[in-house]
Amino acid sequence: MSAPTRFDRGHTDDLMSYLAASPSPYHAVANAAEKLRQAGFRPLSETDSWDAEAGGRYVIRGGALIAWYVPEGAAPHTPFRIVGAHTDSPNLRVKPLPDSGAHGWRQVAVEIYGGPLLNSWLDRDLGLAGRLTLRDGSARLVDVNRPLLRVPQLAIHMDRSIHADGLKLDQQRHMQPVWGLGDDVAEGDLIAFLEDEAGLERGSAVGWDLMVHSVEAPAYLGRDRELVAGPRMDNLLSVHAGTAALAAVAGLDDLPYIPVLAAFDHEETGSQSDTGADGPLLGTVLERSVLSRGGTLEDRARALAGTVCLSSDTGHAVHPNYAERHDPTHHPRAGGGPILKVNVNNRYATDGSGRAVFVDACEKAGVPFQSFVSNNSMPCGTTIGPITAARHGIRTVDIGVAILSMHSARELCAADDPFLLANALAAFLRG
Repeated sequence: MSAPTRFDRGHTDDLMSYLAASPSPYHAVANAAEKLRQAGFRPLSETDSWDAEAGGRYVIRGGALIAWYVPEGAAPHTPFRIVGAHTDSPNLRVKPLPDSGAHGWRQVAVEIYGGPLLNSWLDRDLGLAGRLTLRDGSARLVDVNRPLLRVPQLAIHMDRSIHADGLKLDQQRHMQPVWGLGDDVAEGDLIAFLEDEAGLERGSAVGWDLMVHSVEAPAYLGRDRELVAGPRMDNLLSVHAGTAALAAVAGLDDLPYIPVLAAFDHEETGSQSDTGADGPLLGTVLERSVLSRGGTLEDRARALAGTVCLSSDTGHAVHPNYAERHDPTHHPRAGGGPILKVNVNNRYATDGSGRAVFVDACEKAGVPFQSFVSNNSMPCGTTIGPITAARHGIRTVDIGVAILSMHSARELCAADDPFLLANALAAFLRG
C-alpha cells in the first residue's frame, strides 16, 4: 500500500461491500479467502501434509481463517508478524428447534449470542444467514438477504412507562422474531425453506448454524459523507483491513518476518472453541509452518520469541452525548487514526515495548494514532490480545478503530479510519 490519503474511497467502498456480503463468520472467512486467492494464496487442508514451498497459504476451519505468506528462502526460525481479529458479532441465533409461534403469528426461536444492544434489533428488517451441514459432513452457505424476519416492539400505548422507566426487554420473551402468519406451526418449516433457498433437497440438512442480520446496506453518512454506518464493523472492519494488508505485502522481497492473518470466531463469547483465539488453531498452524520448512521445536521456540501480534478490534470513540463515560484525558476521535488500547490490569495486552512496535508501524505508514484507556469507574472490555499473549507466549499489542454504537445491529465509524488502519497493518507486516 502507498502512503495513505484522506481518504481512500476505494478501500472504504470495498469494506462496505465486504460487510454486506458477510452476514455470518462463515461468509466472512469465505470472502476473505477469495480476496487472498486472487492475490495468489492457495488453500491448505489440515488433514494433508504441508510442503516447504514459498508463497501464500490459508486454512479455513468453520468461521476462522489463518493465512500466511512464506518469503523465498525463509529460515525455519523466522519470526512471525501476526494481525489478529475476529469474525463474529453479537446477534440473534437460531435454536435447534426453530419453528415457533403464537396467537396467529409464525415465529423463529432464537438465542442471544454475545452481548448485543437488544433495542437495536427491534423493528428492523432482518435476513437470515449461516451454514447448513449435510449428512456427509460438508457445509453449504446460505444467505437470505431480504426482509424475512422482524422483532416487533410493543406499541407505546401498551407501555406508557417506557419514557419514565426505560425500555426493558426480556431476552426470552421479547426477542423472538416473526416471519409469517398462521396457527399451524410445522416442525421443519424453517430449515426446509432454507434448503430451498440453498438449492438443496428437502431433508438433506442435518445441522445448522444460523443467525439473523439487518438487510439495510452499509452507507456513507453526513454532510460530506465522512462517516460510514453499517453492520458487523466489530470486528469485520479489522478482518477486512488485515486481509488487504496481507495481500499487499505478499510477494515483497526480503521480508524479515512471515506475515500472518489470524481471524478467529467466538470472541464475543470468550474465544473458548476450536476456532477461537483460546483454542489450538493458531499455534498448530505456526508450528506446522516451522516444521514443514525443516525446522525443529528449537526453531519454533526461536520463531515465537521474535514474534509480535497486533490484536486489532474496534474500540470506543468519545461519544458526544456521553463524554463523561470516557477517561477525561483520553478522548479518541473518529477520523483520528487507529487507537492503541492500554489497560494495566491486562484486559488489553499492550505494554511499552508493544507500543514501540505500533508507533514504528504508524510512522512508517504516515498514519496518525491515538491512545485509549477506560474510565477508572467503568469496567474495561477485553479482546483476543491477552488470550493470544498468554496462550502462545508472544508479544501482543491491542489496537483498533474507534467507533460508536458498538454491538448495535448497525455501527458507525469515520470513513478515513479503515484505510488508515490497513496502511498501519501493512507497515507492521512488512517490518
